[in-house]
Amino acid sequence: MNGSIYYSIQRVFWLLLVTQACTTAQSLQSPENLNEEAQKYYNQGKYSEAEPLFKEALATREKSLGPEHPDIATNLNNLAENYRMRGKYGEAEALYRRALGILQKHPRAEQTRLAMGLNNLAVLHRDLGKYAEAEPLFKRSLLILEKELGPEHPSVATSLSNLADLYRIQGRFAAAEPLYKRALTIDEKALGKDHPKIGTDLNNLGALERDRGRYSAAEPLYSQALSITERALGPEHPSVAVSLNSLATLNRDTGRYSEAESLYRKATAINERVFGQEHPNLAMSLISLAELYREIGKYAEAQPLYQRGLAIIEKVLGPEHPSLASSLIDLSKLYRNQGKYDDAERQIKRALAIFQKGDFNPAGALNSLAALYTSQRKYLDAEPLYKEALAIRERVLGAEHPRVAETLNDLAVLYDSQGKHVLAEKLYKRALVIDEKVFGRDHPTVAMDLNNLAILYDTQKNYDEAERLYKRALSIWEKSLGPEHLYVAANLENYAALLRATDRKSEADRLLARAKMIRAKFAKEGASK
Repeated sequence: MNGSIYYSIQRVFWLLLVTQACTTAQSLQSPENLNEEAQKYYNQGKYSEAEPLFKEALATREKSLGPEHPDIATNLNNLAENYRMRGKYGEAEALYRRALGILQKHPRAEQTRLAMGLNNLAVLHRDLGKYAEAEPLFKRSLLILEKELGPEHPSVATSLSNLADLYRIQGRFAAAEPLYKRALTIDEKALGKDHPKIGTDLNNLGALERDRGRYSAAEPLYSQALSITERALGPEHPSVAVSLNSLATLNRDTGRYSEAESLYRKATAINERVFGQEHPNLAMSLISLAELYREIGKYAEAQPLYQRGLAIIEKVLGPEHPSLASSLIDLSKLYRNQGKYDDAERQIKRALAIFQKGDFNPAGALNSLAALYTSQRKYLDAEPLYKEALAIRERVLGAEHPRVAETLNDLAVLYDSQGKHVLAEKLYKRALVIDEKVFGRDHPTVAMDLNNLAILYDTQKNYDEAERLYKRALSIWEKSLGPEHLYVAANLENYAALLRATDRKSEADRLLARAKMIRAKFAKEGASK
């Protein structure tokens, strides 16, 4: 599953009861006031403090109305959402289902709340990677909202975005795009073009374009989203931090590391000022900045950020939350890059234990552990882990998902390292077919597939085919990432080696000189930070 809690904008419908005009019930112990107090803690990321208040509100409401009153469903949804944020997915699902059971007994009067409850359960399934279970719930919720509220209501737009998010996560980009665009059209018509929800809609479209590798199309969408959000909510709002992070990640993807660092730092500062020093949003912004530093080799700066982020997640969300596991895997990559293999292995195994205990998808952890073993040439240990990860991803995500291609590529690298070139070629080609189908022929991930296959052919002295693939990969990376990205430098070095092997020394020297300039610029930028 995707462990991010910060930058995936959750669209759970919050079902807090509207406070009624009161008599003596306006005491602190009324369900309305308990819910209001609980939501304050929830908004601050203090989920453990919110939980007893939500529970007390539920118990008070049940005592006054009975366990089957439709208003009980609201309290159940509130507590379930708090459980979801804490990673208590089993408890959350039980409450969501109980709420739905109550609402289904009131078919006409409670249709809108039923739709919201279906949406919330769908979000839970999406978080758990149970996409087949999530999709029909999202669709049913959408149909009810369209019927009850009309096809141009903002809640319909939210429902459309949720379904589109699911399709995007699955790599079903063509299905996601019209839903995102329809949501944007509805919100612009209903709310106006300067409403903060427009910023969210544009951010979603930007994420879709980024996932497709269309970085030049994603950037103006992200920039417009940031501008609208800042104007509507002010420069210190947490939603501004979300937009800043999106733009930062795009800059990181395209090798603009100085710009990325500045944006990540702004997002981190906003979250720290707004939420304080112990909020999950702050933790995830710290880890995003740490990931940037790891990528550019600034390991000393990265490590304390990872550790601080992990400490916050563990304290606030608990030691068995999947977001903690995902962040442990991120930290393991730092240790692997530093050659601290024992430390890396400990982080991954702890993450794997969290995933397995919580019945979460462990494929990412298995893949990471296999990659660690491969880097240590422990091929016999790595191979069964890759195969297990591949089987899980094929079963959960389908045979043509990009994550399946990722594991195929990694397993192919292992076989290539062992000299099992026929097996490696078969897996590289299968990964390439998947990625071209999902992303199109000009995506950076496709270029990586081409580059890996070219290296294999180069090793086999199939120079003509290797050269063709090197050139195609180079063209894609230059177009999508820019001519001074580190991937371009690596490709130039590989291609230059082929040219030397085929007695084209002057051509090779030109490519190596260019690669050297790119790496020198990268090193200079890193040193100046």
